[in-house]
Amino acid sequence: MKKTESYESALQELKTIVSDIENDSVSVDELTKKVKRASELIKFCKNILTKTEVEVNSALDDMVDLNEEKED
Repeated sequence: MKKTESYESALQELKTIVSDIENDSVSVDELTKKVKRASELIKFCKNILTKTEVEVNSALDDMVDLNEEKED
């Protein structure tokens, strides 16, 4: 399995795979490999987005807490 380094690189690779499949430039023999790789990339991107959402929500909660402390 090829290591994915960033969300952007995963997304770009996923777009390339989708484009190849849509343009019928993938042989039947390669199709299974491409679909499996696309699935890995989707999972990777979903994990990154979920982690980012948690971190952003935590930061926003911290900001609200600080604001409430100032008001007291």
